[in-house]
Amino acid sequence: MSSTDQPIVVAALYRFVTLDDYQSLREPLLDEMKRLDVKGTLLLAAEGINGTVSGTRDAIDALLDWLRRDERLAALDHKESYCETHPFYRTKVKLKREIVTLGVDQVDPNHRVGTYVEPEAWNALIDDPEVLVIDTRNDYEVAIGSFEGAVDPATRSFREFPEYVREHYDPAQHKKVAMFCTGGIRCEKASSFMLNEGFEEVFHLKGGILNYLEKMPEEQTRWRGDCFVFDNRVTVRHDLSKGEYDQCHACRRPISAQDQASEKYSPGVSCPHCWDSLPEKTRASARERQRQIELAKARNEPHPIGRDPRATHDETA
Repeated sequence: MSSTDQPIVVAALYRFVTLDDYQSLREPLLDEMKRLDVKGTLLLAAEGINGTVSGTRDAIDALLDWLRRDERLAALDHKESYCETHPFYRTKVKLKREIVTLGVDQVDPNHRVGTYVEPEAWNALIDDPEVLVIDTRNDYEVAIGSFEGAVDPATRSFREFPEYVREHYDPAQHKKVAMFCTGGIRCEKASSFMLNEGFEEVFHLKGGILNYLEKMPEEQTRWRGDCFVFDNRVTVRHDLSKGEYDQCHACRRPISAQDQASEKYSPGVSCPHCWDSLPEKTRASARERQRQIELAKARNEPHPIGRDPRATHDETA
C-alpha cells in the first residue's frame, strides 16, 4: 500500500514528565512533524507533552518513534482512531505553562496521582453506591454524552473544576471518588488536586473515555451518547466512528441536526447555543471567517476552522 492509499490515523497523546528543556524541544519537534506531514497541535511545558495529531500510519509511527527516543517520553501514552482525511488543517507546537490548564499551584501529577482503573474494571467501580463519579469535562462535552450516574459539574473550563470541588464536596464525607475525561490527562491533574485537598481514595479511568470505548463491548457499556473530540470529527460513537454532530464555528459547541434546522443557526456565524450571547466583534469575525471558508471551498483549498473563544487546545483530553 502506498502512502497515499493509507487511511489517516488520529493519535491523541500525552505524558506527564519533567521537561526542563521543553523550550528547546519545540523547533526540532515541529520540523519532524512537518517532514512527516503530520498535522495537529502538540503542547510542551515543563510538566510534559499533550496534544492530538493526524497522519498516515507510517507518519504517526515515525513520529511516535522519534518522540520515544527521548527516554523521558519512552512511556508516552497514546490512543488512536481513524478517518478518511486529515481532521486538522495546520501543524503546530506550542509552549505552555501547563499542558492542561488547571491554574492551581502545587498540583503535580509527576509526583502524585490517583489510582488508575482499567476499562474492564470501570463498570464495577462506578456501580458501587459509595463511589462519587464525576465527569471532569466541560459542560458542552457532557451535554452530548457521559457515563450513567455521573455528576456534571457544569464547568465551562477546567479552571473552574477546583472551585466546584471545594464548594460541593467534603473529604470527610466523600471517601471514594472516581473521575473520567476524554483521554485521561485531565483526570491525572484532577486526581492530584483532589488528593492534595484531602480526599482519601481517588480513582480515574485509565486512558479516559476513548480507551473505554475501544476496549469495552458495546453490550456491556455504561456510556450513553457520543464522545466529544477536539478535531473536525466533532464527536465519535462507541465504535469510535464519526458521530452525527457538526460544530458551530462561532462558539465551537457541538450542534445536532435539530440545531442546524433552527432559525437561530447561521453556518459559521451562530447557533442556538450562542446566537444571543456572542459580542458583535466576535460575530463580525465569524462572518468574515465563514466568507474565507466558502472562498477556500470554491477553490478546493484547505482552510482553518477558527479560534475557540471559550476553550484552548490544551483541553483536548
